[in-house]
Amino acid sequence: MQLSEFMERVSQMSKEKKIKKEKVEKKLKEQEIDVEEKQLNEETIQDTPIEEVEVVDELTQASARIAELEGEVVKLKNEYFKAYADAENMKKRLQNDFDSRMKYRIQSFALDILPVIDNLERALGNTQQQDSNDSVLKGIEMIYMQLIEALKKEGVEEINALNQPFDPNFHHALMMETIEGVDANLVVEVLQKGYKLKDRILRASLVKVSE
Repeated sequence: MQLSEFMERVSQMSKEKKIKKEKVEKKLKEQEIDVEEKQLNEETIQDTPIEEVEVVDELTQASARIAELEGEVVKLKNEYFKAYADAENMKKRLQNDFDSRMKYRIQSFALDILPVIDNLERALGNTQQQDSNDSVLKGIEMIYMQLIEALKKEGVEEINALNQPFDPNFHHALMMETIEGVDANLVVEVLQKGYKLKDRILRASLVKVSE
């Protein structure tokens, strides 16, 4: 065999070896790709249930949190309504107290004035026999009438007792007397006038009652 033929033979073998090597490498690379894809698919298959479990856990936690917040909302609403009711009750009590104070604001003053009226009435009773033109008598009458009118404007009025059935809420019996032709338990004489302030008794009438 000539040298040229030998060299050509060697070159041909080298090319075939190289081609074979490339084929082997290509096949190995394809196998590696298949393995990677298979692993990736396995990982995807394995990861999917975990992600679903995580989502379920998150939903469960969210539901529990919502329920907790709803409970807190109900509790806060109850506390609000209770506080509102307490505030309204307090407001009503304060308003009632204020109205009561305004309604009976003159009570203490009226109680102090009643003895003055009593004395004026006694003075007028004792001067009935005097001259009606007496300027002193007229002055006493004017003062008396002015006081009565001023008290009436504030709701102070005399209790009507004479010839009325005896009522322990308005009358205080000092004497009992049997009177022919008069029904029992009637006020036959007023010993001291009684007065009321609107719907409140300032002073009960002192009376004599039939029996």
